Amino acid sequence: MVLYFKARPEVGDYTIFMGFDKFENEELIKYGFPEDVWFHVDKMSSAHVYVRLHKGQTFDNISEGLLEDCNKVNNIDVVYTPWSNLKKTATMDVGQVGFHNSKMVRTVKVEKRINEVINRLNKTKVERTPDLRAEREAVNAAERAERKLQLRDKKRREEMDRMEKERQAEVRSYKGLMVAEKMTSNKQIASESKSLQEMEDDFM
Repeated sequence: MVLYFKARPEVGDYTIFMGFDKFENEELIKYGFPEDVWFHVDKMSSAHVYVRLHKGQTFDNISEGLLEDCNKVNNIDVVYTPWSNLKKTATMDVGQVGFHNSKMVRTVKVEKRINEVINRLNKTKVERTPDLRAEREAVNAAERAERKLQLRDKKRREEMDRMEKERQAEVRSYKGLMVAEKMTSNKQIASESKSLQEMEDDFM
């Protein structure tokens, strides 16, 4: 089971979610989205909390209000990092993670639990048992289709550019043939050619 919450409206349309136990946490680690940011109380056993950012947004510009909504315990440090920075090895326990790059881990100090925040979030709580693998595969399929479409558009633009370059080359070539110095007038042809009478005389 995964628990979903809605962040305060003034910070934007964000979904905060967490696994009900370590097994759901394991699934969230495995099938996260590139937009997900992972939160955890530093050096303590606690829930894995995630927030799903908007496309193109980075975890460096998460608002203070959204950070506050993701943290619920008194006087602790909370670490957070992009989902893609989570590292899982075969020797780790269920739900346990490390980091690929420690420089991509941020820490925020939570001085005091704010009950008002907790109560507001709890009013938005929804419990679901999602098929996280299917959700991730659906996103992967959509991304592949988008990349395929972009590649097709790119090839079409390249082909149009190639045809336009060929057309421009033909125009330049035609203009080169029409240069005055390279042209011969009918008068010149007539003056340089033998007359019919002269040709008959030569034949005789």
